[in-house]
Amino acid sequence: MRTTEEGDGFDGEASNTSMISGASSPYQPTTEPVHSRNVLGGIRCDVEYLKSYFGILKVVEVVLSLIGFICIETIMMCSPCGGVYFFEFVSCSAFVVTGVLLLIFSLNLHTKVPHVNWSLTDLVNTAASTFFFFLSSLVLAFINHKTGAEIAAVIFGFLVTGVYGLNTFLAVRRWRRGIGCQGAAQTSEYMRARTASRGEVEARPELA
Repeated sequence: MRTTEEGDGFDGEASNTSMISGASSPYQPTTEPVHSRNVLGGIRCDVEYLKSYFGILKVVEVVLSLIGFICIETIMMCSPCGGVYFFEFVSCSAFVVTGVLLLIFSLNLHTKVPHVNWSLTDLVNTAASTFFFFLSSLVLAFINHKTGAEIAAVIFGFLVTGVYGLNTFLAVRRWRRGIGCQGAAQTSEYMRARTASRGEVEARPELA
């Protein structure tokens, strides 16, 4: 009987100890539901962006790049083909990259990744597209066989170069305006801090 009572007492103490340790343990199971983050929540079509200068220019750039790519793809024979291949690569790359940026901006996806400087990204894309479209159109204009497809590709190439050039000008002006606003905000914060620190010194004459 003594052995049984001691065993029961030991089991009771062990049970109580486990309950106490379980109650005081920081790793408690939770019954609260875990809500998965809706990363794609709040996505909507930004009609105002599509109506703005940048939205309209992006649409025109995508359309003209696609037309130029289709024109160059209809060429069946060429010799030499360096100019054709170069224009093909530039038009396809510009169509894809600009189309992706248009999709990102028009659906407000750029707000989901705020640590990326999207204004600078757009500026780099438009500047690079302007340069390479102008270069590839110039090369294709000098190295072609006077076919209708090549002439059409050159025309659309120079057209889209002008559109990208205008977009680059506006993007540079927007980027500079953003830097100016940021600098003004930093200056305002500095002056506010200086004013606050001077107020503290005046309120405590023993520090003078």
